[in-house]
Amino acid sequence: MKISRNWLQTYFDAPLPDVSVISDALTFHVFEIDGVEKVGTDDVLDVKVTANRGHDCLSHRGIARELSAILQLPMKQDVLRETISLDPKSDMISVTIENPALCNRYVAGYIRGVKVGPSPEWLRLQLEAIGQRSINNIVDATNYVMFGLGQPLHAFDAAKLNAGTSPYSIIVRNARDGEKLVGLDGKEYALSTSNLVIADAHAPIGIAGVKGGMASGIDDTTIDIIIESANFEGTSVRKTSQSLKLRTDASARFEQGLSPEYAGYGMHAVVELIQKLSGGEVIGFVDQYPTHAEMTDVRISTTRINAVLGSTLSDTDVAGAFERLGLPYTQENGTFTVHVPFERLDICIPEDLIEEVGRIIGYDKILPVNLPVLAKPLAVNPNFYAAEQVRETLLLQGYSEVFTSAFSDTGERVVANKVDGVRPFLRANLTDGLTEAVKKNIPNKDLLGLKEIKLFEIGTIWHKDSEEIVVATAGEKEPTSQNPLPLSEGHAQYDNTLLSETLRYKAFSKYPYIVRDISFWLPTEQPAPAYKEFVDSTFAQAGNDSIQVSFRKVDQFEKNGKMSLAFRLIFQSFEKTLTDVEVNAIMEKVSVTLRERGFEIR
Repeated sequence: MKISRNWLQTYFDAPLPDVSVISDALTFHVFEIDGVEKVGTDDVLDVKVTANRGHDCLSHRGIARELSAILQLPMKQDVLRETISLDPKSDMISVTIENPALCNRYVAGYIRGVKVGPSPEWLRLQLEAIGQRSINNIVDATNYVMFGLGQPLHAFDAAKLNAGTSPYSIIVRNARDGEKLVGLDGKEYALSTSNLVIADAHAPIGIAGVKGGMASGIDDTTIDIIIESANFEGTSVRKTSQSLKLRTDASARFEQGLSPEYAGYGMHAVVELIQKLSGGEVIGFVDQYPTHAEMTDVRISTTRINAVLGSTLSDTDVAGAFERLGLPYTQENGTFTVHVPFERLDICIPEDLIEEVGRIIGYDKILPVNLPVLAKPLAVNPNFYAAEQVRETLLLQGYSEVFTSAFSDTGERVVANKVDGVRPFLRANLTDGLTEAVKKNIPNKDLLGLKEIKLFEIGTIWHKDSEEIVVATAGEKEPTSQNPLPLSEGHAQYDNTLLSETLRYKAFSKYPYIVRDISFWLPTEQPAPAYKEFVDSTFAQAGNDSIQVSFRKVDQFEKNGKMSLAFRLIFQSFEKTLTDVEVNAIMEKVSVTLRERGFEIR
């Protein structure tokens, strides 16, 4: 998620530290930072929020709450800890939830007499900093609260509901066969009965948790609006989003699972902001909340925390961690009962609290402890041992290991959940995959610097009622062989494994390469070794910043007292497809350089 440093600052009275400090604090205690971008006078962090915290940290408030705990900076206010009221109640709107399992709460707010127009500069710049396009003051207000608080919201033009008659009817239901909806993006979506929709008395006006409909959208003529702040079941939203190939910022949040308590806070915040931006009179609210969320208590002792973390924390240390995290608790004889805030759906068991204490105090503060000595040697896994022995033997013989697909066009065992429609079986042999791999690699052997392609694979094959691990080899000059992995029994311990001596790996270019051969007679006045360094440097310097050159000797012979050498040069670019004209020009420079030193090009 894109997080604005300027936006974060609104949650604190004390100035926040430099963005690099913020980045390190989040990285070492909660979330990785994928990058930082300068946007005007703002610094925008790309925060990699993990799935277990999507329900409370896909928002600026959530990240501010984390920074408060990590940096020990008090928040000047936390809207989720304020007492709010959704009064007055209104009979101008009726809300019906047909399936509470898919919609646990629906809050509707009615505001009359708003003035739709451009957003003020501060709001426009704040949204644009995180990559959002400003639309108008009403829509921008709903987006600002969503990115600030984490609760998705939507605004309907009241005059476009129920053909403009009141009271306004809102129904949360499954779509009916044949129903369609033109979304705010202008695209038409064919709905199925598995899709949850928001409808008025006549037709769908929005796809629940995903996108609103154009027919009820806000425009310059809008005067009265109905605000939606609801809680939709995450799995239902995800399936609808996937089936319609429509993923939005709202659906991304509902998919993670949100507490229904958010809906009330989201409504309170957006109504306050809309009145500030566009005026209007709040007529009232309707709050359908069939099953209230239950508060959770989780107990943990300091002794248990220390046993798991390998730490020596005191009760005071643990209490301090909970206070920094904003986790209210009661304490008795070294045991803490934490009253989990409604938004922290990730805290369910004692181990969750142990993790919270460890990460906030800092795992680097916990002294390392040596692992206990094993009472007896590790048992040798015969399959693993045998595979390592076979692998080492074949690598020494010039084979390269490959991993081919476990799925096949034919076989003895059908896959229940097919990966695709063309390979519905589990493979019954390694031969087919290896044969295909050899064919694919033969054209690349010059690039790989190989005289011959020789491959092997160690993998599982499936028969009708059994499976086994086998090893197979294949090469362009040898038949493919398929044999069971020779299991090694009776080994008391593993052999010492040689570590790879590879210093670094280099990526392949995605562009095709060009091959050129060159052969020449060495000058007769000096022996061949004296010219090796010169030849190597000539070829190595043949390329430039965008063209890579590799080379190898392919032939050598003597005749009439003279030595002939032949080399194969491979030209490839990481930026484009090379042309013969470019390569020919380089080869001409190579030939000229060699002739100047007395080499005779053959």
